[in-house]
Amino acid sequence: MCAVALHSLGQTPPAKVIILSPARVFDGDSVHDNLVIVVRGEKIEGPGPMGNMNIPAGTRTVELPGMTLLPGLIEAHSHVLLHPYSETPWNDQVAHEALALRVARATNHLRNTLMAGFTTIRDLGTEGAGYSDVGLRDAVAQGIIPGPRMLAVTRAIVATGSYAPKGYAPEWRVPQGAEEADGVDSLIRVVRDQIGKGADWIKVYADYSWGPNGEAAPTFSLDELKLIVETAKSSGRAVAAHAATPEGMRRAVLAGVETIEHGDRGTDEVFRLMKQHNVALCPTLTASLTFYSRDLGGKRASFRAALAAGVTIASGSDSGVFAHGDNARELEAMVDFGMSASDALRSATSVNARVLHMEDRIGRIKEGLLADLIAVDGDPARDISATRRVRFVMKGGTIFQNVR
Repeated sequence: MCAVALHSLGQTPPAKVIILSPARVFDGDSVHDNLVIVVRGEKIEGPGPMGNMNIPAGTRTVELPGMTLLPGLIEAHSHVLLHPYSETPWNDQVAHEALALRVARATNHLRNTLMAGFTTIRDLGTEGAGYSDVGLRDAVAQGIIPGPRMLAVTRAIVATGSYAPKGYAPEWRVPQGAEEADGVDSLIRVVRDQIGKGADWIKVYADYSWGPNGEAAPTFSLDELKLIVETAKSSGRAVAAHAATPEGMRRAVLAGVETIEHGDRGTDEVFRLMKQHNVALCPTLTASLTFYSRDLGGKRASFRAALAAGVTIASGSDSGVFAHGDNARELEAMVDFGMSASDALRSATSVNARVLHMEDRIGRIKEGLLADLIAVDGDPARDISATRRVRFVMKGGTIFQNVR
């Protein structure tokens, strides 16, 4: 992107060397005082005491008084092509909103997410918007629009007859919010087609609300799930599974998925299985708070059971169900549900980077990693609500929001 375009977006192109001087630093693991961070180009050159740093003449210094500098936050479960259901129900978004409208709205969602301090997202399904996430990902990467780094799954995979929109006459074949597939030939083709269209991850619905009374029930068999995972892994891609029931979770874990999304009814047994197989839980607590604010006892119990079992917790909120840019609600919810503030910060930084196979690029303040850095008022390791008070955003050495 040219300098003029960057200026028009309020962004500052990467300088040769920038010194960031905060009150404290959370490096992705713990908090440190009296450190400065040197950024050279798009990468972190090193944290250290100011007196020990070799600072070239003319280096720009950004003072961040009273603030904590931390790695750019990572959102592991978003839907940038959705907007809050309180504005427009999911069915109407999928069936009645034009693709161009949804993409235009998503550009605002991406900007809002970045300005909220989330510099990387894993977007887990376009919900009827085809492969638009791939185009948005590439537009961000090329500097056409501001936004976080994106990992895309494209259309997600569902068992035929299990997903939505529903409620139409049976003689009508209604386009679905995800891609239907079943059996060996169909599943292999769909996984490979999504990869060919640009998917970074594959997402599958291991269960859904299609039981006799509308309750959640498993969709794919264990063998079908194994086939999805095997096909994806052959290309070096991981699989995320939507799963809320114990049986859906069990099948997904045994099939080799790397993350379970939601896990609402997870049991001690299934969480022990997840721990044994090194499968992370992305609990999407904020989605539950949005939908079921009066009936969260089961969700609290399952989250605490996962913590007790030592399951890796990946911070992911299901943004789109609620407003993009309000993603820090998930960190607050994790603390409210029983996680320490420091662990919640790790979940949204170094842990998510590892879960998403990006630990060699992001997630820590460490020499050689990308300079994805944010600053917040206060100390989020003591008060997690500080993550709402973002005052500085840098992605890849480019300043998108600066202290005023």
